[in-house]
Amino acid sequence: MKYLCFGYYDKGQFDGMTESDRNAMFDSCFEYDDHLRANGHWAGGEAIQPAETAMTLYWKNGKVATTDGPYAETKEQLGGILVLEARDMNHAIQLMAQHPALTYGNSFEIRPVADLNEMMKASEQRRRQAVAP
Repeated sequence: MKYLCFGYYDKGQFDGMTESDRNAMFDSCFEYDDHLRANGHWAGGEAIQPAETAMTLYWKNGKVATTDGPYAETKEQLGGILVLEARDMNHAIQLMAQHPALTYGNSFEIRPVADLNEMMKASEQRRRQAVAP
């Protein structure tokens, strides 16, 4: 089963780290990611640019509106996502509990990936019927 792991970090703490400390953190995290890959648990992932580079879209007064940055101000920022293959939530927790990023004050939110296949098939059938003569 797939799980999305959202990695959060404290920007102030990160900005206060020395280059040597940052390198040590990244090296240990990438090494653990390699371990996940080697054991078939890594299904994908990406780091993302800082929150100040974000654009948030939302619906307001009948049209799309935008705002720079994240929608809500928070101390912790989303730093990336990891797609994890695990047997169940307990296994996902066990795997992510070993991630070195936790020892640097980062956190992970783990969510099961939703299977929308049946919902998509039903939607496709409804859309086909709507255009059928």
